[in-house]
Amino acid sequence: MTGRVFLALMVGIIASAALTQWLAVNERQRTLERYRNFHALERAEQIIETADVVRPESRAQYLAVASKSGVKLEIATDNDLTVHPPTEFSIALGQRLPRDFQVIPMAERPPPCVRPPRTLTVFGPGQWRGTCESVKIVMTDGQVLKLSILPPRGAPPTGHNEYAVFVPFLLCVAVLAYLITRMTVQPLKHLAQAAKDLGNDINKPPLELTGAAEIRQASAAFNAMQARIRQYIAQRTEMLAAITHDLQTPLTRMRLRLEKVGDQDLQQKLIGDLSAMQQMIREGLDLARSMDTNGAMQKLDLDSLLDSVCADALDAGQAVELKGHAGMALLGRPLDVRRCLVNLIDNAVKYGQKAHVTVERLAGAARIRIRDEGPGIPQDQLARVFEPFYRLESSRSRASGGTGLGLTIARNIAEQHGATLSLANGEGGGLEAVLTLPEFYAGK
Repeated sequence: MTGRVFLALMVGIIASAALTQWLAVNERQRTLERYRNFHALERAEQIIETADVVRPESRAQYLAVASKSGVKLEIATDNDLTVHPPTEFSIALGQRLPRDFQVIPMAERPPPCVRPPRTLTVFGPGQWRGTCESVKIVMTDGQVLKLSILPPRGAPPTGHNEYAVFVPFLLCVAVLAYLITRMTVQPLKHLAQAAKDLGNDINKPPLELTGAAEIRQASAAFNAMQARIRQYIAQRTEMLAAITHDLQTPLTRMRLRLEKVGDQDLQQKLIGDLSAMQQMIREGLDLARSMDTNGAMQKLDLDSLLDSVCADALDAGQAVELKGHAGMALLGRPLDVRRCLVNLIDNAVKYGQKAHVTVERLAGAARIRIRDEGPGIPQDQLARVFEPFYRLESSRSRASGGTGLGLTIARNIAEQHGATLSLANGEGGGLEAVLTLPEFYAGK
Protein backbone atom coordinates (compact mmCIF):
# COMPACT_ATOMS: atom_id res chain seq x y z
CA MET A 1 0.00 0.00 0.00
CA THR A 2 2.89 2.35 0.75
CA GLY A 3 4.27 1.88 -2.75
CA ARG A 4 0.87 2.39 -4.37
CA VAL A 5 0.13 5.60 -2.49
CA PHE A 6 3.64 6.90 -3.16
CA LEU A 7 3.38 6.05 -6.88
CA ALA A 8 -0.07 7.62 -7.20
CA LEU A 9 1.10 10.84 -5.56
CA MET A 10 4.25 10.98 -7.69
CA VAL A 11 2.39 10.36 -10.95
CA GLY A 12 -0.33 12.87 -10.10
CA ILE A 13 2.02 15.64 -9.00
CA ILE A 14 4.45 15.11 -11.89
CA ALA A 15 1.60 15.05 -14.43
CA SER A 16 0.18 18.29 -13.01
CA ALA A 17 3.62 19.91 -12.93
CA ALA A 18 4.38 18.77 -16.49
CA LEU A 19 1.07 20.20 -17.75
CA THR A 20 1.70 23.49 -15.95
CA GLN A 21 5.25 23.65 -17.31
CA TRP A 22 4.04 22.90 -20.82
CA LEU A 23 1.48 25.71 -20.67
CA ALA A 24 4.05 28.13 -19.22
CA VAL A 25 6.72 27.28 -21.80
CA ASN A 26 4.27 27.58 -24.68
CA GLU A 27 3.10 30.93 -23.41
CA ARG A 28 6.70 32.12 -23.02
CA GLN A 29 7.46 30.89 -26.54
CA ARG A 30 4.52 32.81 -27.97
CA THR A 31 5.63 35.92 -26.09
CA LEU A 32 9.13 35.59 -27.54
CA GLU A 33 7.73 35.12 -31.05
CA ARG A 34 5.48 38.17 -30.73
CA TYR A 35 8.38 40.22 -29.39
CA ARG A 36 10.67 39.14 -32.26
CA ASN A 37 7.96 39.83 -34.84
CA PHE A 38 7.47 43.33 -33.42
CA HIS A 39 11.24 43.87 -33.32
CA ALA A 40 11.58 42.65 -36.93
CA LEU A 41 8.81 45.02 -38.02
CA GLU A 42 10.48 48.04 -36.40
CA ARG A 43 13.91 47.01 -37.65
CA ALA A 44 12.60 46.61 -41.23
CA GLU A 45 10.90 50.01 -41.09
CA GLN A 46 14.09 51.63 -39.84
CA ILE A 47 16.35 50.02 -42.47
CA ILE A 48 13.95 50.77 -45.35
CA GLU A 49 13.52 54.44 -44.43
CA THR A 50 17.27 54.88 -43.90
CA ALA A 51 18.09 53.12 -47.20
CA ASP A 52 15.71 55.50 -48.98
CA VAL A 53 17.84 58.52 -48.05
CA VAL A 54 21.12 56.80 -48.98
CA ARG A 55 22.37 57.56 -52.50
CA PRO A 56 21.64 54.73 -54.99
CA GLU A 57 25.34 54.07 -55.69
CA SER A 58 26.06 53.60 -51.94
CA ARG A 59 22.86 51.76 -51.10
CA ALA A 60 24.27 48.24 -51.65
CA GLN A 61 27.08 48.86 -49.16
CA TYR A 62 24.67 50.17 -46.55
CA LEU A 63 22.29 47.21 -46.97
CA ALA A 64 25.17 44.73 -46.49
CA VAL A 65 26.08 46.36 -43.16
CA ALA A 66 22.55 47.02 -41.88
CA SER A 67 21.08 43.54 -42.56
CA LYS A 68 21.33 41.90 -39.11
CA SER A 69 19.20 40.23 -36.44
CA GLY A 70 17.16 38.14 -38.85
CA VAL A 71 16.20 41.13 -41.04
CA LYS A 72 17.88 41.02 -44.45
CA LEU A 73 17.38 43.80 -47.04
CA GLU A 74 19.03 43.48 -50.44
CA ILE A 75 18.63 44.71 -54.01
CA ALA A 76 16.17 42.47 -55.86
CA THR A 77 17.59 40.42 -58.73
CA ASP A 78 14.35 40.68 -60.71
CA ASN A 79 11.72 43.34 -61.07
CA ASP A 80 8.69 41.01 -61.01
CA LEU A 81 6.01 42.97 -59.17
CA THR A 82 3.28 40.31 -59.23
CA VAL A 83 1.01 40.86 -56.27
CA HIS A 84 0.38 37.79 -54.09
CA PRO A 85 -2.05 37.44 -51.18
CA PRO A 86 -0.98 39.75 -48.36
CA THR A 87 0.28 38.46 -45.04
CA GLU A 88 -0.09 39.86 -41.57
CA PHE A 89 3.50 41.11 -41.62
CA SER A 90 3.21 42.75 -45.10
CA ILE A 91 0.00 44.52 -44.09
CA ALA A 92 1.56 45.84 -40.85
CA LEU A 93 4.72 46.98 -42.68
CA GLY A 94 2.68 48.74 -45.37
CA GLN A 95 0.75 50.60 -42.69
CA ARG A 96 3.92 51.75 -40.94
CA LEU A 97 5.81 52.94 -44.07
CA PRO A 98 4.94 56.23 -45.79
CA ARG A 99 2.63 56.03 -48.79
CA ASP A 100 5.55 56.64 -51.19
CA PHE A 101 6.71 53.03 -50.53
CA GLN A 102 5.02 49.99 -51.97
CA VAL A 103 5.02 46.61 -50.17
CA ILE A 104 4.47 43.58 -52.43
CA PRO A 105 4.25 40.09 -50.78
CA MET A 106 6.18 37.27 -52.43
CA ALA A 107 5.07 33.66 -52.84
CA GLU A 108 8.61 32.39 -52.45
CA ARG A 109 9.82 31.95 -48.87
CA PRO A 110 13.48 32.15 -47.81
CA PRO A 111 15.22 28.74 -47.60
CA PRO A 112 15.67 28.92 -43.75
CA CYS A 113 11.88 29.10 -43.44
CA VAL A 114 11.44 25.64 -44.98
CA ARG A 115 13.19 23.95 -42.05
CA PRO A 116 13.31 26.43 -39.18
CA PRO A 117 15.68 25.64 -36.29
CA ARG A 118 14.36 23.58 -33.37
CA THR A 119 14.05 25.20 -29.98
CA LEU A 120 16.00 23.67 -27.09
CA THR A 121 13.04 23.29 -24.79
CA VAL A 122 11.51 20.16 -23.31
CA PHE A 123 7.88 21.20 -22.98
CA GLY A 124 7.57 23.88 -25.65
CA PRO A 125 7.03 23.60 -29.43
CA GLY A 126 9.87 22.07 -31.38
CA GLN A 127 9.92 24.53 -34.33
CA TRP A 128 10.04 28.32 -34.69
CA ARG A 129 6.55 29.63 -35.38
CA GLY A 130 7.29 33.35 -35.73
CA THR A 131 7.29 35.46 -38.92
CA CYS A 132 9.43 34.02 -41.74
CA GLU A 133 8.77 35.38 -45.23
CA SER A 134 9.99 37.69 -48.05
CA VAL A 135 8.44 40.85 -49.48
CA LYS A 136 9.49 43.28 -52.20
CA ILE A 137 9.81 46.97 -51.39
CA VAL A 138 9.50 49.58 -54.15
CA MET A 139 11.51 52.60 -53.02
CA THR A 140 10.55 56.21 -53.66
CA ASP A 141 13.10 56.37 -56.50
CA GLY A 142 11.61 53.23 -58.10
CA GLN A 143 14.36 50.80 -57.10
CA VAL A 144 13.08 47.37 -56.00
CA LEU A 145 14.53 45.81 -52.83
CA LYS A 146 13.92 42.37 -51.32
CA LEU A 147 13.20 42.18 -47.57
CA SER A 148 13.57 38.78 -45.89
CA ILE A 149 12.48 38.10 -42.31
CA LEU A 150 14.43 35.03 -41.12
CA PRO A 151 14.05 32.83 -38.00
CA PRO A 152 16.68 33.10 -35.27
CA ARG A 153 19.88 31.22 -35.88
CA GLY A 154 19.75 29.36 -32.56
CA ALA A 155 17.15 28.66 -29.95
CA PRO A 156 15.45 31.71 -28.52
CA PRO A 157 16.65 32.62 -25.04
CA THR A 158 14.58 30.86 -22.40
CA GLY A 159 16.07 32.66 -19.42
CA HIS A 160 16.88 29.48 -17.48
CA ASN A 161 17.83 25.84 -17.83
CA GLU A 162 14.69 23.70 -17.63
CA TYR A 163 16.57 20.60 -16.52
CA ALA A 164 18.26 22.51 -13.70
CA VAL A 165 14.81 23.47 -12.41
CA PHE A 166 12.91 20.23 -13.07
CA VAL A 167 15.36 17.84 -11.35
CA PRO A 168 15.26 19.65 -7.97
CA PHE A 169 11.51 19.89 -8.39
CA LEU A 170 11.29 16.10 -8.79
CA LEU A 171 13.39 15.59 -5.68
CA CYS A 172 11.16 17.91 -3.66
CA VAL A 173 8.06 16.14 -4.97
CA ALA A 174 9.53 12.73 -4.07
CA VAL A 175 10.31 13.86 -0.52
CA LEU A 176 6.85 15.41 -0.14
CA ALA A 177 5.14 12.29 -1.54
CA TYR A 178 7.14 10.07 0.82
CA LEU A 179 6.19 12.16 3.86
CA ILE A 180 2.53 12.21 2.88
CA THR A 181 2.58 8.45 2.20
CA ARG A 182 4.21 7.72 5.52
CA MET A 183 1.79 9.98 7.36
CA THR A 184 -1.13 8.25 5.63
CA VAL A 185 -0.01 4.62 5.89
CA GLN A 186 1.61 4.67 9.33
CA PRO A 187 -1.73 4.60 11.22
CA LEU A 188 -2.85 1.69 9.03
CA LYS A 189 0.35 -0.16 9.92
CA HIS A 190 -0.37 0.42 13.59
CA LEU A 191 -3.88 -0.98 13.14
CA ALA A 192 -2.52 -3.99 11.24
CA GLN A 193 0.07 -4.65 13.95
CA ALA A 194 -2.62 -4.27 16.61
CA ALA A 195 -4.79 -6.82 14.77
CA LYS A 196 -1.84 -9.21 14.60
CA ASP A 197 -1.10 -8.76 18.29
CA LEU A 198 -4.77 -9.28 19.05
CA GLY A 199 -4.57 -12.72 17.46
CA ASN A 200 -1.77 -13.64 19.86
CA ASP A 201 -3.21 -12.04 22.97
CA ILE A 202 -6.84 -10.98 23.22
CA ASN A 203 -6.06 -9.13 26.45
CA LYS A 204 -3.69 -6.65 24.81
CA PRO A 205 -4.10 -3.06 26.07
CA PRO A 206 -6.44 -0.99 23.88
CA LEU A 207 -5.06 1.38 21.26
CA GLU A 208 -4.41 4.99 22.18
CA LEU A 209 -6.88 7.40 20.57
CA THR A 210 -4.42 9.76 18.89
CA GLY A 211 -4.00 11.26 15.44
CA ALA A 212 -6.57 12.53 12.97
CA ALA A 213 -10.28 12.25 13.66
CA GLU A 214 -10.69 9.34 11.23
CA ILE A 215 -7.78 7.46 12.82
CA ARG A 216 -9.19 8.04 16.31
CA GLN A 217 -12.57 6.78 15.10
CA ALA A 218 -11.00 3.63 13.62
CA SER A 219 -8.97 3.03 16.78
CA ALA A 220 -12.09 3.42 18.93
CA ALA A 221 -13.95 0.94 16.71
CA PHE A 222 -11.02 -1.47 16.97
CA ASN A 223 -10.99 -1.18 20.77
CA ALA A 224 -14.75 -1.77 20.89
CA MET A 225 -14.34 -4.85 18.67
CA GLN A 226 -11.58 -6.19 20.93
CA ALA A 227 -13.76 -5.69 24.00
CA ARG A 228 -16.70 -7.51 22.38
CA ILE A 229 -14.51 -10.42 21.25
CA ARG A 230 -13.00 -10.68 24.71
CA GLN A 231 -16.47 -10.68 26.23
CA TYR A 232 -17.75 -13.36 23.83
CA ILE A 233 -14.75 -15.60 24.48
CA ALA A 234 -15.10 -15.17 28.22
CA GLN A 235 -18.81 -15.97 28.10
CA ARG A 236 -18.26 -19.04 25.92
CA THR A 237 -15.42 -20.28 28.11
CA GLU A 238 -17.40 -19.75 31.29
CA MET A 239 -20.44 -21.47 29.81
CA LEU A 240 -18.45 -24.49 28.62
CA ALA A 241 -16.55 -24.72 31.90
CA ALA A 242 -19.79 -24.46 33.91
CA ILE A 243 -21.52 -27.15 31.88
CA THR A 244 -18.62 -29.58 32.06
CA HIS A 245 -18.11 -28.87 35.76
CA ASP A 246 -21.78 -29.27 36.68
CA LEU A 247 -22.01 -32.56 34.82
CA GLN A 248 -19.33 -34.09 37.00
CA THR A 249 -21.64 -34.38 40.04
CA PRO A 250 -24.54 -36.31 38.41
CA LEU A 251 -22.07 -38.55 36.57
CA THR A 252 -20.34 -39.39 39.82
CA ARG A 253 -23.70 -40.30 41.39
CA MET A 254 -24.51 -42.43 38.38
CA ARG A 255 -21.22 -44.27 38.72
CA LEU A 256 -21.96 -45.03 42.40
CA ARG A 257 -25.41 -46.34 41.56
CA LEU A 258 -24.03 -48.50 38.76
CA GLU A 259 -22.06 -50.40 41.36
CA LYS A 260 -25.39 -51.81 42.60
CA VAL A 261 -26.33 -53.26 39.21
CA GLY A 262 -26.49 -57.05 39.57
CA ASP A 263 -25.75 -57.99 35.93
CA GLN A 264 -21.95 -57.82 35.72
CA ASP A 265 -21.86 -57.68 31.92
CA LEU A 266 -24.34 -54.81 31.79
CA GLN A 267 -22.58 -53.13 34.64
CA GLN A 268 -19.22 -53.12 32.83
CA LYS A 269 -20.81 -51.77 29.63
CA LEU A 270 -22.53 -48.97 31.51
CA ILE A 271 -19.38 -48.12 33.45
CA GLY A 272 -17.40 -48.01 30.18
CA ASP A 273 -19.91 -45.63 28.62
CA LEU A 274 -19.88 -43.52 31.76
CA SER A 275 -16.08 -43.40 31.73
CA ALA A 276 -16.14 -42.24 28.12
CA MET A 277 -18.59 -39.50 29.04
CA GLN A 278 -16.43 -38.40 31.96
CA GLN A 279 -13.38 -38.33 29.69
CA MET A 280 -15.24 -36.17 27.17
CA ILE A 281 -16.27 -33.81 29.94
CA ARG A 282 -12.70 -33.57 31.23
CA GLU A 283 -11.41 -32.83 27.72
CA GLY A 284 -14.19 -30.29 27.22
CA LEU A 285 -13.08 -28.60 30.41
CA ASP A 286 -9.49 -28.67 29.13
CA LEU A 287 -10.70 -27.12 25.87
CA ALA A 288 -12.40 -24.32 27.78
CA ARG A 289 -9.26 -23.72 29.80
CA SER A 290 -7.12 -23.71 26.65
CA MET A 291 -9.10 -20.70 25.40
CA ASP A 292 -8.58 -18.78 28.64
CA THR A 293 -5.80 -16.18 28.40
CA ASN A 294 -6.10 -14.69 31.87
CA GLY A 295 -3.52 -16.93 33.55
CA ALA A 296 -0.22 -15.51 34.72
CA MET A 297 2.83 -16.10 32.56
CA GLN A 298 5.97 -17.58 34.11
CA LYS A 299 9.51 -18.22 33.00
CA LEU A 300 9.90 -21.92 32.14
CA ASP A 301 12.98 -23.98 31.35
CA LEU A 302 12.11 -25.80 28.14
CA ASP A 303 14.56 -28.69 28.57
CA SER A 304 13.38 -29.42 32.12
CA LEU A 305 9.76 -29.30 31.03
CA LEU A 306 10.37 -31.74 28.16
CA ASP A 307 12.35 -34.11 30.40
CA SER A 308 9.51 -34.13 32.91
CA VAL A 309 6.81 -34.75 30.30
CA CYS A 310 8.75 -37.55 28.60
CA ALA A 311 9.64 -39.15 31.95
CA ASP A 312 5.98 -39.20 32.98
CA ALA A 313 5.07 -40.77 29.65
CA LEU A 314 7.69 -43.50 30.12
CA ASP A 315 6.40 -44.17 33.62
CA ALA A 316 2.92 -44.59 32.15
CA GLY A 317 4.25 -47.27 29.79
CA GLN A 318 4.38 -45.13 26.64
CA ALA A 319 7.23 -45.50 24.14
CA VAL A 320 8.85 -42.06 24.04
CA GLU A 321 12.34 -41.04 22.87
CA LEU A 322 13.80 -37.57 23.55
CA LYS A 323 16.73 -36.07 21.63
CA GLY A 324 18.31 -32.63 21.49
CA HIS A 325 18.84 -29.74 23.83
CA ALA A 326 17.37 -26.22 23.53
CA GLY A 327 19.24 -24.46 26.34
CA MET A 328 16.67 -21.70 26.57
CA ALA A 329 13.73 -20.46 28.62
CA LEU A 330 10.26 -19.52 27.48
CA LEU A 331 7.45 -17.43 28.90
CA GLY A 332 4.19 -19.29 29.41
CA ARG A 333 1.62 -20.87 31.70
CA PRO A 334 3.18 -24.09 33.06
CA LEU A 335 0.06 -26.27 33.16
CA ASP A 336 -1.08 -25.19 29.69
CA VAL A 337 2.30 -25.76 28.03
CA ARG A 338 2.55 -29.14 29.70
CA ARG A 339 -0.95 -30.04 28.51
CA CYS A 340 0.02 -29.07 24.93
CA LEU A 341 3.10 -31.33 24.96
CA VAL A 342 1.23 -34.22 26.65
CA ASN A 343 -1.54 -34.10 24.04
CA LEU A 344 0.95 -34.20 21.17
CA ILE A 345 2.89 -37.10 22.69
CA ASP A 346 -0.31 -39.01 23.55
CA ASN A 347 -1.54 -38.52 19.99
CA ALA A 348 1.75 -39.86 18.56
CA VAL A 349 1.78 -42.91 20.84
CA LYS A 350 -1.93 -43.64 20.33
CA TYR A 351 -1.83 -43.62 16.52
CA GLY A 352 1.86 -44.35 15.85
CA GLN A 353 2.93 -46.65 18.71
CA LYS A 354 6.02 -44.54 19.51
CA ALA A 355 6.83 -40.84 19.89
CA HIS A 356 10.23 -39.53 18.74
CA VAL A 357 10.68 -36.09 20.37
CA THR A 358 13.44 -33.83 18.98
CA VAL A 359 14.17 -30.32 20.22
CA GLU A 360 16.55 -27.86 18.54
CA ARG A 361 17.56 -24.25 18.98
CA LEU A 362 16.93 -21.82 16.13
CA ALA A 363 17.73 -18.13 15.84
CA GLY A 364 16.05 -16.90 19.01
CA ALA A 365 13.43 -19.66 18.93
CA ALA A 366 12.96 -23.34 19.76
CA ARG A 367 11.49 -26.01 17.49
CA ILE A 368 10.06 -29.24 18.91
CA ARG A 369 9.38 -32.14 16.53
CA ILE A 370 7.20 -35.05 17.67
CA ARG A 371 7.17 -37.87 15.10
CA ASP A 372 5.35 -41.18 15.32
CA GLU A 373 5.64 -44.48 13.43
CA GLY A 374 2.07 -44.65 12.22
CA PRO A 375 0.57 -44.54 8.71
CA GLY A 376 0.28 -40.75 8.69
CA ILE A 377 -2.71 -38.65 7.61
CA PRO A 378 -4.06 -37.95 4.09
CA GLN A 379 -2.80 -34.60 2.82
CA ASP A 380 -6.28 -33.10 2.53
CA GLN A 381 -7.02 -33.96 6.18
CA LEU A 382 -4.00 -32.30 7.82
CA ALA A 383 -5.85 -29.06 8.48
CA ARG A 384 -9.19 -30.60 9.48
CA VAL A 385 -7.79 -32.70 12.34
CA PHE A 386 -7.41 -29.46 14.32
CA GLU A 387 -11.18 -28.96 14.27
CA PRO A 388 -13.00 -29.81 17.53
CA PHE A 389 -14.44 -33.36 17.66
CA TYR A 390 -13.12 -34.18 14.18
CA ARG A 391 -11.65 -37.65 13.72
CA LEU A 392 -10.46 -39.57 10.68
CA GLU A 393 -12.80 -42.45 11.50
CA SER A 394 -16.31 -42.16 12.87
CA SER A 395 -15.86 -44.53 15.79
CA ARG A 396 -16.01 -43.08 19.30
CA SER A 397 -14.32 -46.06 20.86
CA ARG A 398 -11.75 -45.19 23.48
CA ALA A 399 -9.48 -47.85 22.04
CA SER A 400 -9.42 -46.28 18.60
CA GLY A 401 -8.95 -42.67 19.63
CA GLY A 402 -10.36 -40.02 21.92
CA THR A 403 -12.98 -37.38 21.47
CA GLY A 404 -11.12 -35.45 18.81
CA LEU A 405 -10.21 -32.54 21.11
CA GLY A 406 -6.53 -33.27 21.82
CA LEU A 407 -5.07 -31.46 18.80
CA THR A 408 -7.60 -28.64 19.14
CA ILE A 409 -6.52 -28.05 22.73
CA ALA A 410 -2.84 -28.24 21.76
CA ARG A 411 -3.30 -25.69 18.98
CA ASN A 412 -5.25 -23.29 21.20
CA ILE A 413 -2.54 -23.41 23.85
CA ALA A 414 0.18 -22.90 21.23
CA GLU A 415 -1.59 -19.85 19.79
CA GLN A 416 -2.16 -18.39 23.25
CA HIS A 417 1.61 -18.57 23.80
CA GLY A 418 2.49 -17.02 20.42
CA ALA A 419 3.70 -20.38 19.08
CA THR A 420 2.80 -22.21 15.86
CA LEU A 421 1.74 -25.83 15.56
CA SER A 422 1.66 -27.69 12.26
CA LEU A 423 1.37 -31.27 11.03
CA ALA A 424 3.17 -32.95 8.15
CA ASN A 425 3.69 -36.47 6.90
CA GLY A 426 7.29 -37.61 7.26
CA GLU A 427 9.30 -38.72 4.24
CA GLY A 428 9.94 -42.14 5.81
CA GLY A 429 6.34 -42.49 7.02
CA GLY A 430 4.55 -41.43 10.14
CA LEU A 431 3.09 -38.09 11.19
CA GLU A 432 5.23 -35.24 12.51
CA ALA A 433 3.95 -32.43 14.71
CA VAL A 434 6.14 -29.31 14.74
CA LEU A 435 5.79 -26.83 17.61
CA THR A 436 7.79 -23.59 17.16
CA LEU A 437 8.15 -21.03 19.92
CA PRO A 438 8.96 -17.57 18.51
CA GLU A 439 11.74 -15.31 19.73
CA PHE A 440 9.39 -12.96 21.61
CA TYR A 441 8.53 -15.72 24.01
CA ALA A 442 12.04 -17.16 24.34
CA GLY A 443 15.21 -15.93 26.03
CA LYS A 444 18.55 -17.19 27.20
